[in-house]
Amino acid sequence: MTLALLLVAALLLDAALGEPRWIWDRLPHPAIVMGRAVSALETRLNQGANRRNKGILAALALVLLGLLLGGGLSMFGPLVEVAVCAILLAQRSLVQHVDAVGQGLRLSLDSGRRAVALIVSRNTEEMTSAQVARSAIESGSENLSDGVVAPAFWFLIGGVPGLLVYKLINTADSMIGYRTPRYEDFGWAAARLDDLLNLIPARLTSVMIALIGGQIGQWYYIRRDAARHKSPNAGWPEAAMARALDLALAGPRSYDGRMQDLAWVNGTARKSIGAPEIDATVAMLWKVWALMLVIVVALAVVF
Repeated sequence: MTLALLLVAALLLDAALGEPRWIWDRLPHPAIVMGRAVSALETRLNQGANRRNKGILAALALVLLGLLLGGGLSMFGPLVEVAVCAILLAQRSLVQHVDAVGQGLRLSLDSGRRAVALIVSRNTEEMTSAQVARSAIESGSENLSDGVVAPAFWFLIGGVPGLLVYKLINTADSMIGYRTPRYEDFGWAAARLDDLLNLIPARLTSVMIALIGGQIGQWYYIRRDAARHKSPNAGWPEAAMARALDLALAGPRSYDGRMQDLAWVNGTARKSIGAPEIDATVAMLWKVWALMLVIVVALAVVF
């Protein structure tokens, strides 16, 4: 069976089941296991001198772990490959988390704040309704790339080994890829490698959003707005989503109690947004998923 055909099955399985509680209440989720591996390397190596070199060693160890573990799992055949891929895709869970913010906002501002606090790292206690909505839409856009398109892309490129390498490095970046005194040197390699692995998927995500939203003719402005983002990749799906939904994203926000005056994306568009715009984002997430499924089916037929 081709990797494209296996990916079709995994995409459908993830969309249908998501992350069943009856499994993950009994077993540790692979994301948790990956986090423990990163934490073990960080605890052992992130001390003393030469922390950047030790961080490079940790990143290489994670790549090797992904290749070896992925190769071992692939030996069990296509059913295991499909299961692993479906578990590490996040379409259904992403949609559920973003949708929960919209449903929370319909109940009360505090409910919306509590829901969005589960998916963003910024301060949420004093967010307005519009800020809650923007946070949910930005998180949905970025995680569509990180949690769905990129894992699918690397599975197509390298099977289960490629997928596990991507997920391990992406997990490491989310844990140690920060410019803080503790992690700036040690997490440098993981952060740069994560940037590299997401370079193509982020732009593919942006293209699919722009195509569905009828904004491919606005590509110049999408590319311009993406360049304003502090991340070399996250700005692409956010900029495309902002244009597709005709709203402004990003802008000033608070991290760790400090207000940061970040640039607006599509700043002349609507800033007064709420639950309806989150609903539109959820619909867009499914449309992009459907387009990706069609593309992968076409690849399976051709190859």
